[in-house]
Amino acid sequence: MAASLAMLVVLFFSVPAQAQAVATDRYCLRGRHAGFPGNCQFATRQQCLAAASGTNAYCGINPRYASSRRR
Repeated sequence: MAASLAMLVVLFFSVPAQAQAVATDRYCLRGRHAGFPGNCQFATRQQCLAAASGTNAYCGINPRYASSRRR
């Protein structure tokens, strides 16, 4: 029972699932109050720019997405 539960946990937190999340979150909203790498929930640059509009923030590529593209 414990072994099957452990296997289920391992499958749930597998690398492909993380890679899929990174692929959809390509842009980060960055600014003085966002920290590094910022708010990385934007799939498109247009979404990020809309959120940054009227604030002292800017958009940049998600470093996790950029590193996954190099492989």
